[in-house]
Amino acid sequence: MRTLEGALEPGPEEGRAIDDGGGGGAVGRAGGPSGGGADDEARVIARVRAGDAEAYAQLVRAHTGVALRAAVAFGAGADAEDVVQAAFFKAYRALGRFRDGAPFRPWLLRIVMNETRNTVRSAGRARAVAGREACYQGADPVIPDAADPAVAALAQERRTLLTAALDELSEEQRQVVTCRYLLEMGEAETAQTLGWPRGTVKSRLNRALRKLERRLGGQLGPERDGRIAGEGGEKR
Repeated sequence: MRTLEGALEPGPEEGRAIDDGGGGGAVGRAGGPSGGGADDEARVIARVRAGDAEAYAQLVRAHTGVALRAAVAFGAGADAEDVVQAAFFKAYRALGRFRDGAPFRPWLLRIVMNETRNTVRSAGRARAVAGREACYQGADPVIPDAADPAVAALAQERRTLLTAALDELSEEQRQVVTCRYLLEMGEAETAQTLGWPRGTVKSRLNRALRKLERRLGGQLGPERDGRIAGEGGEKR
């Protein structure tokens, strides 16, 4: 999927594949295994339910990267690590209610999103927004060290503009833009994460993108064409 704006390209692939310990492959970036579909992840979850602590540690390793990105993008800022730790603890306690065969990643990210909301409300929105921008700026650089300093300065300006514009959206609009573009989720996975019908995902995303277009205008440059003028990514 194309990202919303090049200044906020995602970092390195999260959740490097890990052996599930049961001979069935590895749990990969999206929670599915590298060779055997969702069945391998289901086996890992079954082992967790049977009391295998190492199996849950494997799930944690596989999904920590995307969970941290989600917490930062949803507004946890400097509290992102604490949010993710709390989310994994709550996910572990709630795993008995996890539906067999369902994908783990959207279920986990919904917990991360709710935990972030609670953190933002308790800590104060202004501090969370400042922390979110700081975390984006402190992430792996998206511009090589050898790049023209003017190019780097322009990318930084765009990132600041986009972060400020996202904060002007409603909570629901920020959530859907974050899932579809910053976390590069497909439409179906976004719907699962947010707990919305796919039609609601489409309508809220379109309203959010129109608002961003009005807010940012031409400030992001020509590469925004096809990304924020409409629903940019392919459906998955």
